[in-house]
Amino acid sequence: MKRRLLLIFVFLSGMAIFAQDATPAPATTVATAAPAVRASTGPDMSYYSDDYFRRTATFFTRYELLKEVDAAGLTGIGEFYHDALKHLIAKIPDIKTGEDRELTDYSARLICKGLAAEKYTPAAPELWQIVQFADTVRSINDGVLMQQALIALGQVGDTKYVSSIALRLDNFNNSQTSDFETKRRVQRGAVGCINALEALGDPAGYRPVFYASIGWFDRAIQNIAYNALPSFTDDPGEVIGVIIRESNNPPNVKYAAWQEMLRSSAPDESKAKVASTALAIGWSYVTRDMNSQRIMREMRISAMNTIARTGIVQDADYVNLKKSYDQNFVNNTPDYNEIRETINTLSTLATDEAVDILVGFLGELNERRRSGPWDNRERNVFSWVVAGIGDTKTGSQDAKTLLTFVQRSQNYTPAEQAWARNALRALSL
Repeated sequence: MKRRLLLIFVFLSGMAIFAQDATPAPATTVATAAPAVRASTGPDMSYYSDDYFRRTATFFTRYELLKEVDAAGLTGIGEFYHDALKHLIAKIPDIKTGEDRELTDYSARLICKGLAAEKYTPAAPELWQIVQFADTVRSINDGVLMQQALIALGQVGDTKYVSSIALRLDNFNNSQTSDFETKRRVQRGAVGCINALEALGDPAGYRPVFYASIGWFDRAIQNIAYNALPSFTDDPGEVIGVIIRESNNPPNVKYAAWQEMLRSSAPDESKAKVASTALAIGWSYVTRDMNSQRIMREMRISAMNTIARTGIVQDADYVNLKKSYDQNFVNNTPDYNEIRETINTLSTLATDEAVDILVGFLGELNERRRSGPWDNRERNVFSWVVAGIGDTKTGSQDAKTLLTFVQRSQNYTPAEQAWARNALRALSL
Protein backbone atom coordinates (compact mmCIF):
# COMPACT_ATOMS: atom_id res chain seq x y z
CA MET A 1 0.00 0.00 0.00
CA LYS A 2 2.76 2.47 1.00
CA ARG A 3 4.60 1.62 -2.18
CA ARG A 4 1.52 2.41 -4.27
CA LEU A 5 1.10 5.79 -2.60
CA LEU A 6 4.75 6.55 -3.22
CA LEU A 7 4.39 5.81 -6.92
CA ILE A 8 1.35 8.12 -7.18
CA PHE A 9 3.28 10.90 -5.42
CA VAL A 10 6.22 10.54 -7.78
CA PHE A 11 3.89 10.58 -10.82
CA LEU A 12 2.15 13.77 -9.74
CA SER A 13 5.49 15.47 -9.04
CA GLY A 14 6.71 14.60 -12.51
CA MET A 15 3.57 16.06 -14.09
CA ALA A 16 4.10 19.35 -12.22
CA ILE A 17 7.70 19.59 -13.41
CA PHE A 18 6.61 18.87 -17.01
CA ALA A 19 4.04 21.62 -16.81
CA GLN A 20 6.65 24.11 -15.67
CA ASP A 21 8.94 23.15 -18.55
CA ALA A 22 6.07 23.68 -20.99
CA THR A 23 5.50 27.34 -19.93
CA PRO A 24 6.41 29.64 -22.88
CA ALA A 25 9.73 31.44 -22.56
CA PRO A 26 9.69 35.25 -22.62
CA ALA A 27 9.32 36.45 -26.17
CA THR A 28 12.48 37.64 -27.84
CA THR A 29 12.46 40.55 -30.27
CA VAL A 30 12.33 39.17 -33.78
CA ALA A 31 12.62 41.38 -36.88
CA THR A 32 9.50 41.11 -39.03
CA ALA A 33 8.96 42.36 -42.56
CA ALA A 34 6.96 45.61 -42.77
CA PRO A 35 3.75 45.48 -44.83
CA ALA A 36 4.36 46.31 -48.49
CA VAL A 37 3.50 49.90 -49.38
CA ARG A 38 1.96 50.63 -52.80
CA ALA A 39 3.57 53.32 -54.88
CA SER A 40 0.15 54.97 -55.33
CA THR A 41 -1.37 56.93 -52.48
CA GLY A 42 -4.81 55.60 -53.39
CA PRO A 43 -6.36 52.20 -52.80
CA ASP A 44 -5.40 49.09 -54.75
CA MET A 45 -7.63 49.15 -57.82
CA SER A 46 -6.27 45.97 -59.41
CA TYR A 47 -9.50 44.06 -58.74
CA TYR A 48 -11.59 46.68 -60.52
CA SER A 49 -9.02 47.22 -63.26
CA ASP A 50 -8.77 43.52 -64.08
CA ASP A 51 -12.53 43.29 -64.38
CA TYR A 52 -12.96 46.54 -66.32
CA PHE A 53 -10.21 45.91 -68.86
CA ARG A 54 -10.73 42.21 -69.49
CA ARG A 55 -11.30 41.38 -73.13
CA THR A 56 -14.71 39.80 -72.54
CA ALA A 57 -16.11 42.84 -70.70
CA THR A 58 -19.14 44.44 -72.31
CA PHE A 59 -20.53 47.98 -72.30
CA PHE A 60 -22.96 46.81 -69.63
CA THR A 61 -20.45 45.13 -67.32
CA ARG A 62 -18.08 48.07 -67.52
CA TYR A 63 -20.91 50.44 -66.61
CA GLU A 64 -21.95 48.25 -63.68
CA LEU A 65 -18.38 48.19 -62.41
CA LEU A 66 -18.12 51.98 -62.63
CA LYS A 67 -21.30 52.29 -60.61
CA GLU A 68 -19.78 50.03 -57.99
CA VAL A 69 -16.61 52.16 -57.84
CA ASP A 70 -18.66 55.34 -57.60
CA ALA A 71 -20.78 53.92 -54.79
CA ALA A 72 -17.66 52.85 -52.87
CA GLY A 73 -16.68 56.50 -52.42
CA LEU A 74 -12.99 55.79 -53.00
CA THR A 75 -10.46 58.62 -53.27
CA GLY A 76 -7.01 58.87 -54.80
CA ILE A 77 -8.10 56.92 -57.86
CA GLY A 78 -7.63 59.53 -60.57
CA GLU A 79 -5.32 57.26 -62.51
CA PHE A 80 -7.94 54.51 -62.57
CA TYR A 81 -10.58 56.89 -63.92
CA HIS A 82 -8.14 58.24 -66.48
CA ASP A 83 -7.31 54.74 -67.76
CA ALA A 84 -11.01 53.91 -67.77
CA LEU A 85 -11.71 56.97 -69.90
CA LYS A 86 -8.97 56.08 -72.37
CA HIS A 87 -10.45 52.60 -72.67
CA LEU A 88 -13.95 54.01 -73.13
CA ILE A 89 -12.77 56.25 -75.96
CA ALA A 90 -10.97 53.33 -77.60
CA LYS A 91 -14.22 51.34 -77.51
CA ILE A 92 -16.38 54.05 -79.12
CA PRO A 93 -15.89 52.51 -82.62
CA ASP A 94 -17.39 49.29 -81.22
CA ILE A 95 -20.75 50.95 -80.51
CA LYS A 96 -23.33 49.08 -82.54
CA THR A 97 -26.69 49.76 -80.90
CA GLY A 98 -28.55 52.52 -79.15
CA GLU A 99 -28.08 50.65 -75.91
CA ASP A 100 -24.31 50.56 -76.44
CA ARG A 101 -24.26 54.30 -76.91
CA GLU A 102 -26.47 54.91 -73.90
CA LEU A 103 -24.24 52.77 -71.69
CA THR A 104 -21.17 54.59 -73.04
CA ASP A 105 -22.83 57.89 -72.22
CA TYR A 106 -23.68 56.80 -68.67
CA SER A 107 -20.21 55.36 -68.13
CA ALA A 108 -18.54 58.54 -69.35
CA ARG A 109 -20.64 60.61 -66.95
CA LEU A 110 -19.45 58.55 -64.01
CA ILE A 111 -15.84 58.82 -65.15
CA CYS A 112 -16.16 62.60 -65.60
CA LYS A 113 -17.62 62.88 -62.13
CA GLY A 114 -14.72 60.90 -60.72
CA LEU A 115 -12.05 62.86 -62.55
CA ALA A 116 -13.62 66.16 -61.47
CA ALA A 117 -13.58 65.03 -57.84
CA GLU A 118 -9.96 63.90 -58.17
CA LYS A 119 -8.95 67.05 -60.09
CA TYR A 120 -6.79 64.77 -62.20
CA THR A 121 -5.08 67.13 -64.65
CA PRO A 122 -3.46 64.49 -66.94
CA ALA A 123 -6.95 63.48 -68.10
CA ALA A 124 -7.65 66.86 -69.74
CA PRO A 125 -6.97 65.73 -73.35
CA GLU A 126 -9.35 62.78 -73.04
CA LEU A 127 -12.00 64.93 -71.39
CA TRP A 128 -11.84 67.30 -74.35
CA GLN A 129 -12.33 64.31 -76.64
CA ILE A 130 -15.50 63.48 -74.71
CA VAL A 131 -16.67 67.09 -75.06
CA GLN A 132 -16.32 66.75 -78.81
CA PHE A 133 -17.93 63.29 -78.83
CA ALA A 134 -20.92 64.59 -76.88
CA ASP A 135 -21.18 68.00 -78.59
CA THR A 136 -24.77 69.12 -79.07
CA VAL A 137 -23.93 70.09 -82.65
CA ARG A 138 -25.08 66.52 -83.29
CA SER A 139 -28.76 66.13 -82.54
CA ILE A 140 -28.21 62.64 -81.10
CA ASN A 141 -26.55 64.26 -78.07
CA ASP A 142 -28.75 65.69 -75.33
CA GLY A 143 -26.06 67.93 -73.85
CA VAL A 144 -25.87 66.24 -70.45
CA LEU A 145 -22.59 64.41 -71.07
CA MET A 146 -21.10 67.43 -72.80
CA GLN A 147 -21.92 69.52 -69.75
CA GLN A 148 -20.41 66.96 -67.36
CA ALA A 149 -17.25 66.65 -69.44
CA LEU A 150 -16.82 70.43 -69.56
CA ILE A 151 -17.36 70.75 -65.82
CA ALA A 152 -14.73 68.05 -65.26
CA LEU A 153 -12.37 69.79 -67.68
CA GLY A 154 -12.66 72.92 -65.60
CA GLN A 155 -12.06 71.06 -62.37
CA VAL A 156 -8.90 69.30 -63.55
CA GLY A 157 -7.38 72.73 -64.15
CA ASP A 158 -5.67 72.55 -67.53
CA THR A 159 -5.88 76.08 -68.98
CA LYS A 160 -4.66 74.87 -72.37
CA TYR A 161 -8.29 74.35 -73.37
CA VAL A 162 -9.58 77.81 -72.38
CA SER A 163 -9.56 79.19 -75.93
CA SER A 164 -11.38 76.12 -77.27
CA ILE A 165 -14.04 76.30 -74.56
CA ALA A 166 -14.43 80.06 -75.07
CA LEU A 167 -14.91 79.55 -78.81
CA ARG A 168 -17.54 76.90 -78.16
CA LEU A 169 -19.43 79.25 -75.83
CA ASP A 170 -19.22 81.97 -78.48
CA ASN A 171 -20.90 79.56 -80.88
CA PHE A 172 -23.64 78.85 -78.34
CA ASN A 173 -24.13 82.59 -77.81
CA ASN A 174 -24.79 82.93 -81.53
CA SER A 175 -27.04 79.87 -81.86
CA GLN A 176 -30.37 81.34 -80.82
CA THR A 177 -33.28 79.02 -81.50
CA SER A 178 -36.97 78.88 -80.72
CA ASP A 179 -37.10 75.08 -80.82
CA PHE A 180 -37.64 73.92 -77.23
CA GLU A 181 -35.59 70.72 -77.38
CA THR A 182 -32.70 72.30 -79.27
CA LYS A 183 -32.64 75.20 -76.83
CA ARG A 184 -32.51 72.83 -73.88
CA ARG A 185 -29.60 70.90 -75.37
CA VAL A 186 -27.66 74.04 -76.27
CA GLN A 187 -28.17 75.58 -72.84
CA ARG A 188 -26.79 72.46 -71.16
CA GLY A 189 -23.65 72.81 -73.23
CA ALA A 190 -23.48 76.53 -72.48
CA VAL A 191 -23.69 75.92 -68.74
CA GLY A 192 -20.83 73.45 -69.03
CA CYS A 193 -18.71 76.04 -70.85
CA ILE A 194 -19.48 78.76 -68.31
CA ASN A 195 -18.71 76.44 -65.40
CA ALA A 196 -15.45 75.29 -66.96
CA LEU A 197 -14.27 78.80 -67.81
CA GLU A 198 -15.14 80.04 -64.33
CA ALA A 199 -13.20 77.18 -62.70
CA LEU A 200 -10.18 77.78 -64.93
CA GLY A 201 -10.31 81.50 -64.15
CA ASP A 202 -8.42 82.63 -67.23
CA PRO A 203 -9.26 86.23 -68.30
CA ALA A 204 -9.80 84.96 -71.87
CA GLY A 205 -13.06 83.47 -70.64
CA TYR A 206 -14.51 86.84 -69.61
CA ARG A 207 -15.80 88.01 -72.98
CA PRO A 208 -17.92 84.97 -74.00
CA VAL A 209 -19.28 84.62 -70.45
CA PHE A 210 -20.27 88.30 -70.50
CA TYR A 211 -22.21 87.80 -73.71
CA ALA A 212 -23.86 84.73 -72.20
CA SER A 213 -24.97 86.86 -69.24
CA ILE A 214 -26.96 89.21 -71.52
CA GLY A 215 -27.76 86.83 -74.38
CA TRP A 216 -30.72 84.77 -75.49
CA PHE A 217 -30.50 82.10 -72.81
CA ASP A 218 -33.08 81.65 -70.07
CA ARG A 219 -32.71 83.97 -67.09
CA ALA A 220 -31.35 81.16 -64.92
CA ILE A 221 -28.50 80.59 -67.39
CA GLN A 222 -27.84 84.32 -67.68
CA ASN A 223 -27.56 84.51 -63.89
CA ILE A 224 -25.01 81.68 -63.84
CA ALA A 225 -22.88 83.64 -66.30
CA TYR A 226 -23.41 86.93 -64.46
CA ASN A 227 -22.31 85.43 -61.16
CA ALA A 228 -19.23 83.90 -62.79
CA LEU A 229 -17.84 87.14 -64.23
CA PRO A 230 -16.02 88.46 -61.13
CA SER A 231 -13.96 85.25 -60.95
CA PHE A 232 -12.02 86.04 -64.13
CA THR A 233 -10.35 89.32 -63.23
CA ASP A 234 -10.62 92.20 -60.80
CA ASP A 235 -10.10 94.67 -63.62
CA PRO A 236 -11.93 93.86 -66.89
CA GLY A 237 -11.33 97.38 -68.19
CA GLU A 238 -9.51 96.37 -71.35
CA VAL A 239 -12.11 93.91 -72.60
CA ILE A 240 -15.02 96.12 -71.49
CA GLY A 241 -13.55 99.03 -73.43
CA VAL A 242 -13.39 96.88 -76.56
CA ILE A 243 -17.00 95.74 -76.14
CA ILE A 244 -18.21 99.34 -75.77
CA ARG A 245 -16.26 100.49 -78.84
CA GLU A 246 -17.32 97.66 -81.14
CA SER A 247 -19.57 99.18 -83.78
CA ASN A 248 -21.63 95.99 -84.20
CA ASN A 249 -22.74 96.01 -80.58
CA PRO A 250 -26.12 97.70 -80.01
CA PRO A 251 -26.61 100.26 -77.23
CA ASN A 252 -28.02 97.77 -74.72
CA VAL A 253 -24.86 95.64 -75.00
CA LYS A 254 -22.57 98.68 -74.64
CA TYR A 255 -24.45 99.90 -71.60
CA ALA A 256 -24.51 96.43 -70.02
CA ALA A 257 -20.74 96.25 -70.46
CA TRP A 258 -20.32 99.64 -68.79
CA GLN A 259 -22.49 98.56 -65.86
CA GLU A 260 -20.39 95.43 -65.50
CA MET A 261 -17.32 97.64 -65.30
CA LEU A 262 -18.92 99.56 -62.46
CA ARG A 263 -19.68 96.30 -60.66
CA SER A 264 -16.08 95.15 -60.90
CA SER A 265 -13.33 95.66 -58.35
CA ALA A 266 -11.23 97.62 -60.83
CA PRO A 267 -9.26 100.61 -59.50
CA ASP A 268 -10.62 104.10 -60.10
CA GLU A 269 -8.00 104.77 -62.77
CA SER A 270 -9.34 101.93 -64.87
CA LYS A 271 -12.98 102.82 -64.30
CA ALA A 272 -12.31 106.43 -65.24
CA LYS A 273 -10.58 105.34 -68.44
CA VAL A 274 -13.54 103.20 -69.47
CA ALA A 275 -15.90 106.01 -68.42
CA SER A 276 -14.13 108.24 -70.93
CA THR A 277 -14.78 105.61 -73.61
CA ALA A 278 -18.43 105.27 -72.58
CA LEU A 279 -18.92 109.04 -72.71
CA ALA A 280 -17.33 109.30 -76.15
CA ILE A 281 -19.25 106.35 -77.65
CA GLY A 282 -22.41 107.71 -76.06
CA TRP A 283 -22.12 110.61 -78.49
CA SER A 284 -20.49 108.98 -81.50
CA TYR A 285 -23.11 106.21 -81.78
CA VAL A 286 -25.76 107.57 -84.12
CA THR A 287 -29.30 106.16 -84.13
CA ARG A 288 -32.83 107.38 -84.71
CA ASP A 289 -34.32 104.79 -82.41
CA MET A 290 -35.68 106.59 -79.35
CA ASN A 291 -35.00 103.72 -76.99
CA SER A 292 -31.40 103.43 -78.17
CA GLN A 293 -30.96 107.18 -77.72
CA ARG A 294 -32.26 106.86 -74.17
CA ILE A 295 -29.82 104.05 -73.39
CA MET A 296 -26.87 106.04 -74.76
CA ARG A 297 -27.94 109.04 -72.72
CA GLU A 298 -28.10 106.97 -69.54
CA MET A 299 -24.62 105.59 -70.27
CA ARG A 300 -23.25 109.12 -70.74
CA ILE A 301 -24.75 110.32 -67.47
CA SER A 302 -23.40 107.31 -65.60
CA ALA A 303 -19.96 107.83 -67.14
CA MET A 304 -19.96 111.48 -66.07
CA ASN A 305 -20.82 110.43 -62.54
CA THR A 306 -17.78 108.14 -62.48
CA ILE A 307 -15.49 110.85 -63.85
CA ALA A 308 -16.74 113.23 -61.17
CA ARG A 309 -16.43 110.67 -58.39
CA THR A 310 -12.90 109.61 -59.28
CA GLY A 311 -11.69 113.09 -60.22
CA ILE A 312 -9.80 111.50 -63.12
CA VAL A 313 -10.42 113.18 -66.48
CA GLN A 314 -9.05 112.72 -69.98
CA ASP A 315 -8.56 115.67 -72.34
CA ALA A 316 -11.22 114.31 -74.69
CA ASP A 317 -13.76 114.31 -71.86
CA TYR A 318 -14.01 118.09 -71.87
CA VAL A 319 -15.15 118.07 -75.50
CA ASN A 320 -17.83 115.49 -74.79
CA LEU A 321 -18.95 117.16 -71.56
CA LYS A 322 -19.48 120.40 -73.43
CA LYS A 323 -21.36 118.48 -76.09
CA SER A 324 -23.67 117.02 -73.46
CA TYR A 325 -24.58 120.54 -72.40
CA ASP A 326 -24.78 122.12 -75.87
CA GLN A 327 -26.80 119.36 -77.54
CA ASN A 328 -29.37 119.32 -74.79
CA PHE A 329 -29.62 123.06 -74.33
CA VAL A 330 -30.58 123.68 -77.95
CA ASN A 331 -32.86 120.62 -78.10
CA ASN A 332 -36.61 121.06 -78.18
CA THR A 333 -36.86 118.27 -75.64
CA PRO A 334 -33.72 118.66 -73.54
CA ASP A 335 -32.72 116.14 -70.91
CA TYR A 336 -32.25 118.28 -67.84
CA ASN A 337 -30.71 115.40 -65.92
CA GLU A 338 -27.85 115.27 -68.42
CA ILE A 339 -27.41 119.05 -68.35
CA ARG A 340 -27.29 119.04 -64.57
CA GLU A 341 -24.88 116.06 -64.43
CA THR A 342 -22.61 117.81 -66.93
CA ILE A 343 -22.50 120.96 -64.81
CA ASN A 344 -21.96 118.94 -61.64
CA THR A 345 -19.10 116.98 -63.23
CA LEU A 346 -17.32 120.10 -64.43
CA SER A 347 -17.85 121.79 -61.06
CA THR A 348 -16.53 118.76 -59.16
CA LEU A 349 -13.45 118.50 -61.37
CA ALA A 350 -12.78 122.22 -60.88
CA THR A 351 -9.80 122.14 -63.23
CA ASP A 352 -8.89 125.23 -65.25
CA GLU A 353 -10.43 123.60 -68.33
CA ALA A 354 -13.63 122.77 -66.46
CA VAL A 355 -13.95 126.30 -65.06
CA ASP A 356 -13.41 127.82 -68.50
CA ILE A 357 -16.26 125.70 -69.90
CA LEU A 358 -18.59 126.72 -67.07
CA VAL A 359 -17.72 130.38 -67.54
CA GLY A 360 -18.45 129.92 -71.24
CA PHE A 361 -21.90 128.54 -70.37
CA LEU A 362 -22.56 131.55 -68.15
CA GLY A 363 -21.44 133.94 -70.90
CA GLU A 364 -23.93 132.37 -73.33
CA LEU A 365 -26.70 132.59 -70.76
CA ASN A 366 -25.82 136.21 -70.11
CA GLU A 367 -26.31 136.95 -73.83
CA ARG A 368 -29.69 135.21 -73.76
CA ARG A 369 -30.74 137.20 -70.69
CA ARG A 370 -30.01 140.39 -72.56
CA SER A 371 -31.54 139.52 -75.94
CA GLY A 372 -33.77 136.51 -75.22
CA PRO A 373 -35.29 134.08 -75.15
CA TRP A 374 -35.40 133.69 -71.37
CA ASP A 375 -37.89 131.41 -69.74
CA ASN A 376 -37.91 128.74 -67.05
CA ARG A 377 -35.50 126.52 -68.99
CA GLU A 378 -32.83 129.20 -69.22
CA ARG A 379 -33.47 130.37 -65.69
CA ASN A 380 -33.06 126.87 -64.22
CA VAL A 381 -29.88 126.19 -66.15
CA PHE A 382 -28.58 129.63 -65.15
CA SER A 383 -29.04 128.81 -61.46
CA TRP A 384 -27.15 125.50 -61.86
CA VAL A 385 -24.26 127.06 -63.76
CA VAL A 386 -23.84 129.94 -61.29
CA ALA A 387 -23.91 127.58 -58.31
CA GLY A 388 -21.54 125.23 -60.12
CA ILE A 389 -18.98 127.99 -60.64
CA GLY A 390 -19.22 128.90 -56.97
CA ASP A 391 -18.59 125.29 -55.95
CA THR A 392 -15.35 125.15 -57.91
CA LYS A 393 -13.66 127.60 -55.48
CA THR A 394 -11.81 128.85 -58.53
CA GLY A 395 -9.56 131.84 -58.56
CA SER A 396 -10.46 132.60 -62.17
CA GLN A 397 -10.72 136.32 -62.76
CA ASP A 398 -13.01 135.75 -65.73
CA ALA A 399 -15.46 133.91 -63.50
CA LYS A 400 -15.44 136.63 -60.84
CA THR A 401 -15.83 139.41 -63.41
CA LEU A 402 -18.84 137.78 -65.05
CA LEU A 403 -20.53 136.98 -61.73
CA THR A 404 -19.94 140.58 -60.57
CA PHE A 405 -21.61 141.86 -63.72
CA VAL A 406 -24.60 139.57 -63.17
CA GLN A 407 -25.16 140.65 -59.57
CA ARG A 408 -25.18 144.33 -60.62
CA SER A 409 -27.04 144.10 -63.94
CA GLN A 410 -30.62 145.30 -64.09
CA ASN A 411 -31.28 142.61 -66.69
CA TYR A 412 -31.53 140.09 -63.85
CA THR A 413 -34.16 139.68 -61.17
CA PRO A 414 -33.20 140.14 -57.51
CA ALA A 415 -33.26 136.36 -57.06
CA GLU A 416 -30.91 135.85 -60.00
CA GLN A 417 -28.59 138.56 -58.70
CA ALA A 418 -28.60 136.84 -55.30
CA TRP A 419 -27.46 133.58 -56.91
CA ALA A 420 -24.49 135.38 -58.45
CA ARG A 421 -23.72 137.09 -55.16
CA ASN A 422 -23.75 133.76 -53.31
CA ALA A 423 -21.39 132.29 -55.89
CA LEU A 424 -18.97 135.19 -55.48
CA ARG A 425 -19.10 134.74 -51.73
CA ALA A 426 -18.26 131.04 -52.15
CA LEU A 427 -15.26 131.93 -54.32
CA SER A 428 -13.98 134.24 -51.60
CA LEU A 429 -13.98 131.55 -48.89
